[in-house]
Parts: sequence; C-alpha cells; structure tokens
Amino acid sequence: MTELATPRALNHIGLTVPDIHAAIDWYGRVFGFRRIMGPRRLEAKLSDTAESGHILGPRFRAALQAHLVTGNGIGLELFQFTDPGTEAPEDNLEYWKHGYWHICFTDPDIEGLVAKIIAEGGKQRTEVWAFVPGTDRKLCYCEDPFGNVIEIFSHSYEQTFGNWPNEGRDAE
Repeated sequence: MTELATPRALNHIGLTVPDIHAAIDWYGRVFGFRRIMGPRRLEAKLSDTAESGHILGPRFRAALQAHLVTGNGIGLELFQFTDPGTEAPEDNLEYWKHGYWHICFTDPDIEGLVAKIIAEGGKQRTEVWAFVPGTDRKLCYCEDPFGNVIEIFSHSYEQTFGNWPNEGRDAE
C-alpha cells in the first residue's frame, strides 16, 4: 500500500476579474467575504514584488491585486490585469482544457444563494439538482458578473464525497 502524504490545507485561489473594485464589492455582498488587503498596484519594475515578471513573464507590466477571506479562512486573491488588460474568453466553460474551470462554495440554502447571485448581477447556468440520488445533496452552477464559473454545494466536500463508493483507478 502506498503511504499517503499528510493532507495540506488549501490556502487561496487566484481569480482574474476585469474590475477589481466591483469584484471586491460583489464577493462581499453575495458571499460575505471580507477584504483583508488591497487593492494594491503590482508593476513589473518593482523588484520586491514576486509577481513582477518572475512569475508572470515578460509581457506583464501592471495589475491590481486584492485579498479577501472566506468564512473558513481560505483566501480569494483577485487580480485585475491592467497592462496588458484582461480579456474575456470566448467560452468561459472550457472544461476540456487543463487548469481552473470553476470554484465551489458551500451553502445549505442553494436556492437562496442562487437568487442572491442573480439579484447581484450574476447568472444561473444550471438548475438546482440532486447530485447524489437518494440523498439531500444538491448543487447548482452559476457565474459571477465577470464570467467566472461558480458551483454551489449544499453540503461540505467531505460530507458529499466521503461515503461515495471508492472505484479506484479502475474507473478510467
């Protein structure tokens, strides 16, 4: 049996938005996330900023960055790239490509949260549906006003998948 590593805590998720001030306000109103820093300006010429060219490469010139915190202490790091500016993808649900395609939040009142998302300028992508047949586990896909895909679960991740039959690698 392979020894499993100690599970690490998820620290934060980085999200690109076209208007950082609107995103700070929206995630605060809809999800109750608290801003703990920023927005601050990042510039490629600042040698003490890790993002300045070291991570983002030579095309990067400037951005705004802010940090929000969720109810369980996970960070939501917002970026508004200003030089070059942000571009909306033609299809914001490119699930077949590697990398991020949604973030998920837990709320037992999915219908209420979906209504709030819509009232605050977001979009509902799917119906609220029973995810695990025979249980009260539900989910719904939405979008923030900036086109980022958001999934809402009625129960925690562990409650949803913890008792699921383990199919192992043979499921492929």
